[in-house]
Amino acid sequence: MLPSLLAVLPLLLTLTLALLLRRTLLALGVGIVSGALVFTHFDVLQAAHYLVDTGIKQFYHQGSWQGWHLNVLLAMLLLGSMTQLLARGGAVGQFGDWLYSRIRTERQARLGVVFLGWFVFIDGIFSCLAVGHVCQPLSQRYGIRHEQLAYLVDSNASPLCALLPFSSWGPYVMALIAGISFLPVSPLEAFIEIALFNFYAIVTLGLSVLVAWYGVGFHSLMAKDRLLVEDKLQQDAATSQPKSKHNGSPWLLAIPMLTLLSASVGLTLWSGAQQVSSWNISLWLAKADIGASMRDACLLATLVTLVMLRLSGRRMRALFGDLSHGIRMIAFAIAILLCTWMIGAVIQDLGVATLLASWAKLYLSPQLLVAGMFLLCAVMAFATGSSWGTFAIMIPIGGEIAHNLNADLLLPALSAVMAGSVFGDHCSPISDTSVLSATSSGCAPHDHVVSQLPFALIAACSALVGFQLVNLAVATPLVWLGVISTGLGLFALMSRFYPSWPKVALQTL
Repeated sequence: MLPSLLAVLPLLLTLTLALLLRRTLLALGVGIVSGALVFTHFDVLQAAHYLVDTGIKQFYHQGSWQGWHLNVLLAMLLLGSMTQLLARGGAVGQFGDWLYSRIRTERQARLGVVFLGWFVFIDGIFSCLAVGHVCQPLSQRYGIRHEQLAYLVDSNASPLCALLPFSSWGPYVMALIAGISFLPVSPLEAFIEIALFNFYAIVTLGLSVLVAWYGVGFHSLMAKDRLLVEDKLQQDAATSQPKSKHNGSPWLLAIPMLTLLSASVGLTLWSGAQQVSSWNISLWLAKADIGASMRDACLLATLVTLVMLRLSGRRMRALFGDLSHGIRMIAFAIAILLCTWMIGAVIQDLGVATLLASWAKLYLSPQLLVAGMFLLCAVMAFATGSSWGTFAIMIPIGGEIAHNLNADLLLPALSAVMAGSVFGDHCSPISDTSVLSATSSGCAPHDHVVSQLPFALIAACSALVGFQLVNLAVATPLVWLGVISTGLGLFALMSRFYPSWPKVALQTL
């Protein structure tokens, strides 16, 4: 029993430190070092040699470079640089000016926030910063409460990135998924399948559209304030409106984003088509080199961004500064990714995943596996404020447990890991996206977390129903019927009883 307990000790340390200190990178580092010591029977020199050897294997192993890892790192560096180029080069601001001159009503303003979040799909943090800052003048112009703006910004950032393989989340998650040796499909196909059953993210996006359309759940401005807003609208229409037609262009932001999307899809299909003689898109996706395709698409989009910003008048020195700033901004995420690869290798060498899976097979009910995985990951992400950290820890372990309990539930269990991690991160007061969406929208983080919590719970309850139905092998159309019915039913109840809640809650909590 002692060797088994020692094998699990590094994982327990990682989880405990992540929950108590809320510092994922430190927790992963301690887990890696302690795992190396356990594996080498606490021989410090051998442990150091083992760590160096394991680190080298992530990039060069058995006489060949590890192309997937290298391509993922390059793609993340390019995406980080591109986001900063767009933010600091004025592309986001110009898009905001263009959008500002075309919105006429409060409903259009709310829907504009949602659709802008969908358009800026490249990264969750970038979306929170860009959409919040761009749309804050819209909220002031049309009387949208700051808490509602923060909710619309936050709900169309991370949940959307969790569904798109061509966002900055895609390479990271697919790198983790690719580490599962018994994966029945390619990492890209697995990501798409997981996204199709990410009930929490999908329901959250749907709820944000309903909130934007009906304006429920948040106090409207008082009548006096509404009159002031209407007076301001009339003044703007008489003075600044004609001028705004000549200020701001959507293309400085739209062209790089469309380049990234189209190049990602096109290069992925092309790389797969080179390996398959038939006209079968599913086979193309299965044989595609997604890492190289993402790398090349990100490089092309970044070059397009540089060219457009240079033509718009931005100096080369400033562009190089933006690039370096982007690399510094993405460095932390890359450090986490490197640590996840390392701890994954250490855990595999210790046999932890197999050991935990055998315990789960003995003590866990297969009938509650998927829903239980969702709740476990939600608690971890809420406590740590990190969805990426929860992905890193739970995707390998959750996959191993599901594979041993019921191999048919492997991809649904990974969907539950993704959904639970996004849910916990979405409503955590220490999450970076929660804080950034609040501050960029002009409201206090505490107010944002409290006011959006009911919507997050609606989506979570809907997801929990869906995952349990999947676990019970219910037909997919009936699963979605249960998810949608639960979400709409709870939304209808909230629309009836919730409107007076935020003001009371913000005063008492």
